[in-house]
Amino acid sequence: MTTAVRALRATASTRRVLSVSRSRCFSYSAPHADWPHNTPSPSQFGTYAVLSPASAMQVYPDPRPVPESIPRPAYVPSNYFTAPIWEHLPGGEEVGADGIKLGSDEEKGVRAAGRLAGEVLAAVGKVIEPGMTTDDIDAVVHEMAVKHGAYPSPLGYSHFPRSCTTSVNNVIAHGIPDSRPLLATDIVNVDITLYYNGFHGDTSATFVLPAADAPGRELVRVTRESLELAIDVCGPGKSYASIGRVIEEHARKHGMSVNTQFVGHGIGRKFHAYPHILHHKNHERALMKPGDCFTIEPPLVQGSRPRGGLWDDGWTVATDTGARSAQFEHQILITETGADVLTRVT
Repeated sequence: MTTAVRALRATASTRRVLSVSRSRCFSYSAPHADWPHNTPSPSQFGTYAVLSPASAMQVYPDPRPVPESIPRPAYVPSNYFTAPIWEHLPGGEEVGADGIKLGSDEEKGVRAAGRLAGEVLAAVGKVIEPGMTTDDIDAVVHEMAVKHGAYPSPLGYSHFPRSCTTSVNNVIAHGIPDSRPLLATDIVNVDITLYYNGFHGDTSATFVLPAADAPGRELVRVTRESLELAIDVCGPGKSYASIGRVIEEHARKHGMSVNTQFVGHGIGRKFHAYPHILHHKNHERALMKPGDCFTIEPPLVQGSRPRGGLWDDGWTVATDTGARSAQFEHQILITETGADVLTRVT
């Protein structure tokens, strides 16, 4: 999950009930192009539905329950599951040094958290299909996390009401799962962070639905490639600036741009920590060292204008141009000899 400066706005809390079983019996609604907040795409970027700011969530839903036996991050208010959103008590601060002590139980813990997040994301990718709502996706993530004794890290983070983020088509990041059915022409990023035995594991992928057009598929391919190129330049003594350099060069080569409003971040006992990972060309002088643990999560956008605007739900950021955005994310641990991808599932 990316970090960014945001102004959070919401109104009240209300209850919505959604039944999701392990047999994939979702609250199905047939995909249709006349969803009230879908608008036509700009022709230069392909053929797809643009999500309108009018679809911003007006009322935050009640959170899905988490058994009290599952430890929660310190930032989750103690009354998060029992009080309306604006009556939540202040959350605490996560503690722990930035980075991971190699060869310790810390390393074992963060590796386990990363592995579990990767496994949940892979499982979610197998069930995504047209007609599912993004709220259905969230229910699957939530159920799998709880089943494994993990807490969904976004749930209760700065009032975020769901267990993952789902960003469709022109949404760059932090889309709140809702009742919009996925269309066969959509691309959708699912960003999952799990808090497991005291450590966060964070990963995301953009999934291509069956009828997505060629420009959308190319955007997803180039974005995935940019992440892999960035991982390839990681290791002890390597420059953090090289991450942004290779990502931006690859994006520009394919006529795409990199959104600079979101950055990757250090992660471990803390959800968001140092260092900040810039995905564009920069002059950062810091070098990677053994024990550094961070995410790389480049958000690429079609065309040359990658900036986005914040919706009234306080979280969703969508492109100013209506162009599509894609994102992939892995969690990296710098070792004495290289860089391990903690969230990769083979």
